[in-house]
Amino acid sequence: MNTIKNVLICGIGAIGSIYADKIQGYDSQALRILVDKDRLQRYLKKPTIFNGRELKFNYILPDDKSFKADLIIIATKFDGLKEVLINIENFVKDNTVILSLLNGVTSEWLIAEKYGREKLLYSYFIGHSAIRDGRTIIHDGVNTIVYGSENLNDLENVERVREFFERTGINYSIPDDILHALWLKFMLNVSANQTTAVLGMTFGELLENKKAMVFVRNILKEVEIIAKAEGIKNTDIMIDETIENLNKMIPEGKTSMLQDVEAGRKTEVDMFAGTVIRLGQKHGIATPYNSVLKELIDIIYEKQQLQNNKLLSV
Repeated sequence: MNTIKNVLICGIGAIGSIYADKIQGYDSQALRILVDKDRLQRYLKKPTIFNGRELKFNYILPDDKSFKADLIIIATKFDGLKEVLINIENFVKDNTVILSLLNGVTSEWLIAEKYGREKLLYSYFIGHSAIRDGRTIIHDGVNTIVYGSENLNDLENVERVREFFERTGINYSIPDDILHALWLKFMLNVSANQTTAVLGMTFGELLENKKAMVFVRNILKEVEIIAKAEGIKNTDIMIDETIENLNKMIPEGKTSMLQDVEAGRKTEVDMFAGTVIRLGQKHGIATPYNSVLKELIDIIYEKQQLQNNKLLSV
């Protein structure tokens, strides 16, 4: 078995910083952070502050050919994925393993299409939301990478990653059915992230509001029907599982999408509601709740952009 040593991380935002910091503490020489020239200058001028500590990394540009990665962790926003898939090309070798910690269920399809299904393990991040303000990130340490494969041919790569996580102290979980688990996380994001982003609610406020939770269950039902059409197993228990997971969140915590809305950042609505709508069209399944959510979140973002433009023109 080829031991994982060299790691490339793409994206050091709220999630990527958690694992960049962890791996950096274990072996800084084996870690590279992928950046473009603009980000390199910004990060050197204003480094990431993670839990009050300034993080200094070994950055690498896409055209560098001196480094090959045993493991690539992608932790960007969805709108940066296409650029990342182009920029990691020089760092991929025959036995490279790629993990995508992006929300949603589509990033793995795009990665497999470009680099081959054999390099991919399904994965996602679960834990308490980090609070990000520019380059300053605060996280309470509650985090897990859930990963695995439905393909027996990937067992060696699953074991390679497990051994690396054990060695570096990264929390992980390997579920019996990774596709069910991946869609379960997707259901949580589609329902909670989008609803709280529109209503401006914390997790606790959402759970306490009976009408809001009826709305959430209607969103979940749309995703459940689509998951079943996509061949996901045991979809009949997924709504209850999602509500159970929602109740585990910190009551005062805010979803990443609500934080994006409050900061005026572009959201991942296309990866959530957008994916549900597209898959609904594929299978002939109506998705009225996700259609409304997408329209509302797009309207909120356009409103913010217009306000920003007016301020800049003053």
